Amino acid sequence: MADSYSEGVPAVRNGKREQFGSRFLSDPARVFHHNAWDNVEWSEEQAAAAEKKVRENSAAPRVPQEKQVDYEINAHKYWNDFYKIHENGFFKDRHWLFTEFPELAPSQNQNHLKGLLSEDKRSEIPACRSSEDGPGLTAEEQHKCSSSSLRDKTQVSSVEKNVTQELSHLRICADEFPGSSATYRILEVGCGVGNTVFPILQTNNDPGLFVYCCDFSSTAVELVQSHSEYDPSRCLAFVHDLCDEDQSYPVPRDSLDIIILIFVLSAIVPDKMQKAINRLSKLLRPGGMMLLRDYGRYDMAQLRFKKGQCLSENFYVRGDGTRVYFFTQDELDTLFTAAGLEKVQNLVDHRLQVNRGKQLTMYRVWIQCKYRKPLLSTLAEAPAPDTTRARCAPGLERTSMNRALLVLDS
Repeated sequence: MADSYSEGVPAVRNGKREQFGSRFLSDPARVFHHNAWDNVEWSEEQAAAAEKKVRENSAAPRVPQEKQVDYEINAHKYWNDFYKIHENGFFKDRHWLFTEFPELAPSQNQNHLKGLLSEDKRSEIPACRSSEDGPGLTAEEQHKCSSSSLRDKTQVSSVEKNVTQELSHLRICADEFPGSSATYRILEVGCGVGNTVFPILQTNNDPGLFVYCCDFSSTAVELVQSHSEYDPSRCLAFVHDLCDEDQSYPVPRDSLDIIILIFVLSAIVPDKMQKAINRLSKLLRPGGMMLLRDYGRYDMAQLRFKKGQCLSENFYVRGDGTRVYFFTQDELDTLFTAAGLEKVQNLVDHRLQVNRGKQLTMYRVWIQCKYRKPLLSTLAEAPAPDTTRARCAPGLERTSMNRALLVLDS
């Protein structure tokens, strides 16, 4: 069963973790020289065999409907049982996340955002005059025109960005909530026993950081809350059903900088995935990022399922009653873009894991994604803030609304 849950861990070279995709197997004779190899290409025969295995499994009699209903209704029970058995000894702490997702460090995320804004400004430089406007400009005139256009566009872009951020801040300030005074907020959905949360808290000492984490399993959340490094002044762990449309998160919309989904989306019914992502997307600030790593199609774990464990296409139940789906890149891209997010990264990690002691090879397939909320997404669609209840710095309400009017009138 461990094979169905195991996660990829990057190699370590000279004391520094390497990103996925940095160790390649050029000589098959050296396959057992390391624990893992990146971007291993499958032969046509191997790919065909994987497709055949999945097709046959899907065509075989599936799990009876009454059992499928039980797995859905009692999903929390099956995950509670899992954590009661394994507690915090099953998964290792995910320190590799800082290599794969540097956005988890606020300072690095701010540098990334500055670079993004710079790229946006460069892309906004228009031609001052087309070929139909008459003779071309001199080099000096072109320089003056280009500089003027760039300055004007940059100023407008900067004002729009400031208005968006300040309007978002007003909505956040309207009601106090855990972590409302933080300047950088991270939410992990499906936190388990804290294998992501605690490495973040240990590594990042930024006083403005606040981390939220939730899980479907009350047992898992209790284990997080009882951890020696759990600090309520920096972290809030709570029980939450990702699929429950009537259950709200303890934060307002447009308030989170990062949302983390690590091997969690695959655990829910495929028909409920889109609405779950839509709700999470509304919690992101403009420019905020959603980070995902999950199982890819034809992963070793999928190929090891026996006939009779298939619930629906590419969706299976494990022996302990927990469930798992195996994605394609296009499926994930559709989920995120339909929720209004922009693709930053969507890649497949074909890894060859090696058990050197038993001389075994294991072909793993994971998908890693980064999707960003557009910077100005909330300016047009979000409702006006209730400034009468806002608990913000004096004068902020008037300044923000005046700037918004200037932008909308221009």
